Amino acid sequence: MANTDPFRDLDRLASAIFDTTRRGPRRMPMDLYRDGDHYVLTADLPGIDPGSVDIDVDGQLLTIRAERTLPSGEGVKWITREREAASFLRQLSLGQGVDTERISASYANGVLSVTIPVSEKAKPRKVVVESADSAREVSSGSDSIQPVES
Repeated sequence: MANTDPFRDLDRLASAIFDTTRRGPRRMPMDLYRDGDHYVLTADLPGIDPGSVDIDVDGQLLTIRAERTLPSGEGVKWITREREAASFLRQLSLGQGVDTERISASYANGVLSVTIPVSEKAKPRKVVVESADSAREVSSGSDSIQPVES
């Protein structure tokens, strides 16, 4: 037997009526960090069917969408219903230094993990300095690199 609290019910009703932030997509808390040669984005999506998660990359824009649906059945009599069906949406602008072709994602225990590799061009690298004895002669017709004057 469930006890009802009229004040809690009134508070829930007032929140549903006056809280305009609940009408659109829900907030998706996330963390983002760099680990070596890739970025890792983790987002909380409790109660989400992994099949409802949609991740798109359009140019440098990463979009994550997800839906939480609640089971309903004929003859079901709800005692309390605090969890709502919801849509989740998050968009991130990716920098030029990521490899958008190799982005991968997984979902476990209510957490979505997206791995975003750093592109080969953006990875730090060493430049070999040759001695004047081993330097090759450069043709004078090359003008693909110009000095920048300050």
